[in-house]
Amino acid sequence: MLKAFRIIAFLEGVSYILLMAASIYKKVNGNETFVKLLGMPHGLLFVAYIAFVIYLRTTYKWNSKTFIIILLGSLIPFGTFYVDYKYLKPLA
Repeated sequence: MLKAFRIIAFLEGVSYILLMAASIYKKVNGNETFVKLLGMPHGLLFVAYIAFVIYLRTTYKWNSKTFIIILLGSLIPFGTFYVDYKYLKPLA
């Protein structure tokens, strides 16, 4: 399960960065095609990330601080990469 979560975390981080770039492109050029294209996959990956965090909390017995940091990793740009490096890689 941890390997699947690390993959989801990576994809969620990449989709977040791409969605931010698409949003900037939309503001500059007025073309919202990329935002529409990337919005749904990012949303699904975000929900999957949160579900994995909640499920894995009991498996790995994360304390509240670790749990909250890992959850917040999905809200901060590049946060999922930090979470993977700091918290998930040592478990693998």
